[in-house]
Amino acid sequence: MRSAFRPLSQRVRTLTTLAAMTAPPPPPSPLTLEAARRLQGMLRAEIGPGLDERELDAVEARFGFAFSADHRVFLSAGLPLGSPEWPDWRDGDPEDLARRLARPVEGVLFDVEHSRFWHPAWPPRPSETSDALRLARSELTTVPQLVPVYGHRYLPGTAGAYGHPVLSVWQTDIIVYGDDLADYLRHETLGHASGATRRLNVDFWSYFVDGGPGIDVTAPTPFTPYAVTAQEAVECLRMLALERLIGRRHHPEQLVEAGLTALVLDVEAESLPLLAGLARAEHEQAGALFDQVLAELDLLQDLPEEAARWELVRWWLRLIVNGSLAPGAGGDLITYEGWSALARPQALKPLVDRTDTFNDWAAIPPDDRELRAKAIVEEAERLLDAPWPPPSD
Repeated sequence: MRSAFRPLSQRVRTLTTLAAMTAPPPPPSPLTLEAARRLQGMLRAEIGPGLDERELDAVEARFGFAFSADHRVFLSAGLPLGSPEWPDWRDGDPEDLARRLARPVEGVLFDVEHSRFWHPAWPPRPSETSDALRLARSELTTVPQLVPVYGHRYLPGTAGAYGHPVLSVWQTDIIVYGDDLADYLRHETLGHASGATRRLNVDFWSYFVDGGPGIDVTAPTPFTPYAVTAQEAVECLRMLALERLIGRRHHPEQLVEAGLTALVLDVEAESLPLLAGLARAEHEQAGALFDQVLAELDLLQDLPEEAARWELVRWWLRLIVNGSLAPGAGGDLITYEGWSALARPQALKPLVDRTDTFNDWAAIPPDDRELRAKAIVEEAERLLDAPWPPPSD
């Protein structure tokens, strides 16, 4: 029977690797005009003449914000056009540009109203939603401006500053999408993987990236139990084990519930009744007992991380299709733990695009949200019907 615990030497190697992965990145270098032009030459976009200093100053004065230094250099090198995702700072509709600039704050207000979001630095939340919105709007008048780069990707508008991470902003789901503007353009737009290791240091917005309610790629997977056979119960235990392998965490309740489901479905393992029978006050034992169950069922596998992620993506797709995982949440999960972590494979890009469209709450009429969720499910079904894992790009 295999041990549930890795040898000490292996754990030391793992910790050493993690320390190297989490070391602070080198300081950013200022973006030069030459580097910006090289990057623009690789974009799938028409590049118009760059904005001169007078034009840049006029945009800042008209809309009341400042471009960061690297954003300013990028727009001086050339103005990407040909897609509505690129803001046209020269000839674009002023109302459209104003909406793009307002979208991050409006997204926070949307979650204040519909998801009861409340920033911990604000005064206590009023009991009435209308009063909470009024107070939140007042608090948000002082937060740093986020400036659109492309679609939902934003840079903090900090005059003279360079090297800020590029953020993907969907309401309060906010993550780093590139270490800086150059990294974002190379990796996100051109389809290569980004380490995205730089920390955001901007008032208010840092909260969402450094521990707020935005997408946390290590948070427990929000699926509902689905197993109705012993085989499915064992599969669920194994998938939870693979999630732990790639660094995801689980609420003790999830481990206990998975154990209870397996026990009810006649899965046999010596420690399973102990895991399934844990009282709430005993939940700190869940992780160790879960490992014992995995060992007894011979489910502890030394899979390479890439292989584990591909297995998990397929499982998450099946959860989306069978209704155990909401399409939007499942699409987000596959975007960040699958597509991004696996160097952005082209096979998953249609699902990522449909998830991106689903998350574009500001552009979706309420009646269309269900249709866009259905589009994610249909793409998940298509992927499950195709060879797995998909052929490499």
